[in-house]
Amino acid sequence: MTQRSQTEPDAGTSTVKPDGPAVAALLALGIGTAVLGLLTTLAAASTTVNGWLALNSAVGPLSGKTIFAVVAWLATWAVLHPILRMRARLTIGVLITTAVLLFLGLLGTFPPFFEAFAAE
Repeated sequence: MTQRSQTEPDAGTSTVKPDGPAVAALLALGIGTAVLGLLTTLAAASTTVNGWLALNSAVGPLSGKTIFAVVAWLATWAVLHPILRMRARLTIGVLITTAVLLFLGLLGTFPPFFEAFAAE
């Protein structure tokens, strides 16, 4: 009879913790950031969109950009969390997707980028 070491898991009892909740939060973060970048670029490109985003006249279009980005972030998180909460091993693909969405969102808020689309 062989003795098992203390670090060796029993056969059939190894459990993989779900990473779905973290994955849902990360993906929602990327989507919220991408929405902010998109709205920033659209507000610079169109006076109509710029006016539509001005939910508070004292703040201007920044009020709409941030409110809609936060709503997109929270809505995405609220939808993805229950769907992915028990899933495991999703991290690598979601990290890459989140990184791309973060890059696009930050690019959209970079002044030389969105000013290139500025409405004259």
